[in-house]
Amino acid sequence: MPKTDTSSAARKKKILIIEDEKPLAHALELKMNHEGYETAVAFTGTQGLKEAATGKYDLVLLDLILPEIDGFTILQELKARKANTVIIILSNLGQDEDRKKAEEYGVRQYLVKSNVPLADIVKVVKATI
Repeated sequence: MPKTDTSSAARKKKILIIEDEKPLAHALELKMNHEGYETAVAFTGTQGLKEAATGKYDLVLLDLILPEIDGFTILQELKARKANTVIIILSNLGQDEDRKKAEEYGVRQYLVKSNVPLADIVKVVKATI
């Protein structure tokens, strides 16, 4: 039987995309909107942290290499603020030490951009929230 929890079903899930590669950010935004998510995009670490810190997002897609402040600094700040937003890393940094460092901050998934098609990113997001 389908769930009828109108409190969460009626509200669109909100996703924050923190990505400085504008074509990728735009493509992610279009895909997520098409899937029924409400999205916001930040192109710098400073913008992203400010938005993520509001706590109004169900999920953050976070790049690690960003202008101004990097993704690890954002993770550190959100952890310090005890934010409970689900975070998925979407980065070209694929080294084990980067993955381990991100996992220490409680990220839910770590995806290497060059290895994951957009459709698979959408699948991961759907499975996560």
